[in-house]
Amino acid sequence: MPVSFSRSVIIIVLVAAVTFATRLAPFALFPSGKKVPKAVKALGKMLPPAVIGMLVIYCLKGITPLSYPYGLPEIISAAVVAALHIFKRNNLLSIGTGTVLYMILVQYVFV
Repeated sequence: MPVSFSRSVIIIVLVAAVTFATRLAPFALFPSGKKVPKAVKALGKMLPPAVIGMLVIYCLKGITPLSYPYGLPEIISAAVVAALHIFKRNNLLSIGTGTVLYMILVQYVFV
């Protein structure tokens, strides 16, 4: 069933508004000069590594080590992402390279 143009526009506007609201919320809740609570600072330090850990688990959950290709494309790509990030400290470079490498591996190498 095709989605009408007006419905698509409404969806785009709503998504944009929600995205803008989530970006604006920290500035509205903690204006400059107001002290940020310790709990919020602690969350700011703990959440990024926790989210990355969850993403790694999510990306590697489908590996089947007992059948071909034994999870090799995922493991090789994850190792390249980790190595690039350790040596270059560039998120875009490491994630982009890992994604391109993974696609090459699954489409051309481990066919």
